[in-house]
Amino acid sequence: MSDRVRAGAALFNAGHHLAAHDPWEAAWLPLESGPDERLCHGLIQTAAATHHAPDNVDGATTLAAGARDYLDGLDGHRGVALAPVHDWLDALAADPGVIRERDPPELRVGGAVVTPGDLEFPAASVAAPHLAAARGEDAAADLLERAAAFGRADLADGETTSPFVTLVLEVLDPERPDAMPLSRLRDHVQRREQRVQDVSGLFDADEG
Repeated sequence: MSDRVRAGAALFNAGHHLAAHDPWEAAWLPLESGPDERLCHGLIQTAAATHHAPDNVDGATTLAAGARDYLDGLDGHRGVALAPVHDWLDALAADPGVIRERDPPELRVGGAVVTPGDLEFPAASVAAPHLAAARGEDAAADLLERAAAFGRADLADGETTSPFVTLVLEVLDPERPDAMPLSRLRDHVQRREQRVQDVSGLFDADEG
């Protein structure tokens, strides 16, 4: 839950409002009613309202009002500072055209503005594929999804020096050229997938 909230906040702050919807929706779908469900639902609608504000006045107005209701009374829940979000939603509900005059607020989690480069694994593993997809880099998004799965598996097995963890974090580091860690990550993913395939083939041979 916390990782997906942070991942969505980082994407929102990077200006990828539609992409921010995805981690929040993944956190929201299994939830029953309660503050977590309301927080995720409200953030999802905030992202949607912000995305639609430039060209869908009715949709943005309705979404902003709904988001304001969901988030009412939740300031600070899961560390998310919602007062600036409330103000933004009020402005959008009154006139979505406000997006042409001012930027959406930066989301603060735990007192700090969260950017993709600030994320730690596994929040980074959630955000990285969505960030690549939002940039139109579908092949990179697929690669990062596969790498993230290997990184999470390595951490579950106690492998704290997993190259998948290190390289996913490097992809999100704004100081590094994107191509360098992606190229190294592709090599690691291909080698791991080949090993998995080889092991699977051994069991298939035994079954035959």
